[in-house]
Amino acid sequence: MENLKEKVYAQLSLAKQASRQMALLTRTEKDKALAAIGEKLLADAQTILAANELDIAKAEADGQPASYLDRLRLTPARINDLVESLAALAALDDPVGQKMASWTRPNGLVIEQIRVPLGVIGMVYEARPNVTVDAAAIALKTGNAIVLRGSHSAVNSNVALARSIREALAATDLPEDAVQYLPFAEHASVDLLCTANGLVDVIIPRGGAGLIQRVLQLSSVPVLETGVGNCHIYIDQAARYDMAEAITVNAKTSRPAVCNAAETLLLHRNWPHDYQRALLQKLLDQGVELRACEKTREAHHELASLLHEAQAEDWDTEYTALILAVRTVDSLDEAIAHITAHSTGHSEAIVTEDAAAANQFLSAVDATAVYHNASTRFTDGGEFGFGAEIGISTQKLHARGPMGLPALTSYKYVVRGTGQIR
Repeated sequence: MENLKEKVYAQLSLAKQASRQMALLTRTEKDKALAAIGEKLLADAQTILAANELDIAKAEADGQPASYLDRLRLTPARINDLVESLAALAALDDPVGQKMASWTRPNGLVIEQIRVPLGVIGMVYEARPNVTVDAAAIALKTGNAIVLRGSHSAVNSNVALARSIREALAATDLPEDAVQYLPFAEHASVDLLCTANGLVDVIIPRGGAGLIQRVLQLSSVPVLETGVGNCHIYIDQAARYDMAEAITVNAKTSRPAVCNAAETLLLHRNWPHDYQRALLQKLLDQGVELRACEKTREAHHELASLLHEAQAEDWDTEYTALILAVRTVDSLDEAIAHITAHSTGHSEAIVTEDAAAANQFLSAVDATAVYHNASTRFTDGGEFGFGAEIGISTQKLHARGPMGLPALTSYKYVVRGTGQIR
């Protein structure tokens, strides 16, 4: 343990030193580095993909499900997407140094509230190697250093990506130590990262509920909590069928392994029976396993053999797979009550042509993002225009929702005087 602590703390100390230099960089310097990282990822693509294949092969041998393999897998197209996200990030305004507010006191003191980097960010995450690039890029754009600790199942991919990023930084004369990757398999390395007060300024966990809760419970460093997504689609009695079908199918099937995918479908009992049956059949045709409440199974007895009986735990499960819980509700109030009881506060949607019902839903549902006539799949930094995101926060302090550039900054007060004393 002592040897591991020495190794981890050595990397954290290098990141801390680099963070001081990062905080002073200009936007031009940071954007040049992002472009260099993109070029390096393309140049090293074959090496990165070969490393990823090692991780995929081990995951397959371990019997990991398809949803897990999807999160873990890198492809040439996904590497191109990462490069495009770097370019989009470079095009965004640099928040560091922005004047958030300014005022003059009666004694003549001029007080300005200025955005500054957080310092050293510790990132603990699972499976998705794309997070290595996204997190490092956002940290660099906001003048932070970052220490990455991904799951050991993706260690080959993550080490290859981190190596390319560091080499690109060195080539642009930026401190390569601003990006550190902890390659250690021991869970104790996470504990050390999360308790390194004075070396790390904030911890961001990104992954399943188990990982997030573990970090929250053991961390003495402040935590920016990202949340799991038990997301709902509520089909109101005044919903158009074509819209309801398109939104539900997209929210569940376009990429079921991600946190903004729908996990529960709520159907108003007065929505036409033929519409309900058609939607359920469409989902079944798309390969979705439906776990339905008793009321839904009774209303659609002709589909009963295809509808699994929902259990109590289904209402609280983030499946990250082609599985959808289905419940029939008697009213909008009942739908809101169900969401209040079971939502993780991520993304919730209503499909309706009734403006009053939509407004009631949007006002009453407490979530990071609430939607009227749109898919929950839009809860994403890129879709919101933030560029690459570092995660989606479901907490309410400091940052909420997709965490883009401003979420990776704090602020300080700059006070200018002419000799005033108190």
